[in-house]
Amino acid sequence: MDGLRQRFEHFLEQRNLATEALRALEAKTGVDKRYLATGAATLLSLYLLFGFGASLLCNVIGFVYPAYASIKAIESPSKEDDTVWLTYWVVYGLFGLAEFFSDLLLSWFPFYYAGKCAFLLFCMVPGPWNGAHMLYHRAIRPLFLKHHEAVDSVVRDLGGRALDVAVGITRDVMQTLARGRALVTPAAALGAQPSVTQPQKDK
Repeated sequence: MDGLRQRFEHFLEQRNLATEALRALEAKTGVDKRYLATGAATLLSLYLLFGFGASLLCNVIGFVYPAYASIKAIESPSKEDDTVWLTYWVVYGLFGLAEFFSDLLLSWFPFYYAGKCAFLLFCMVPGPWNGAHMLYHRAIRPLFLKHHEAVDSVVRDLGGRALDVAVGITRDVMQTLARGRALVTPAAALGAQPSVTQPQKDK
């Protein structure tokens, strides 16, 4: 319990969008930021459990702040934060793919969106307990190193076939257009010929 409390207080001491907002509220209200953070987390949990639009709120939490942090990472000279947020987006993408096939079933379970939001927050929390970092190095990376050559081969094969299909379609379209132009051009030429006026006889 003490370890969790220490990680919570360490998070509050970091400088990011959430902690800056908490500091501003603390300065205006005089309420300790730890109580503000606890109250905000409690309200968020209750809304995810019973509120309307929990799915939208959960997706906003999992996307908006990471997108903001990713832009800051791109603009910063350090590459470590780039790796952190690239890892998050890999996990987020795979999670979204898995959720696409299971959402119709899992969304009916109680506390589904609260659990989903907690998972996404776990994946973006800074420090050694970062969930995305743990999942990537314990599950995703070993699978990638084991199968990436086969996947690359399949992707190259599919890319070559797609290119061949695109070239064939383009060739057929050009040939069809050329034949249509060849049929239209003689008729247009005949229609464009000037009519011969018969000379009028003197009465």
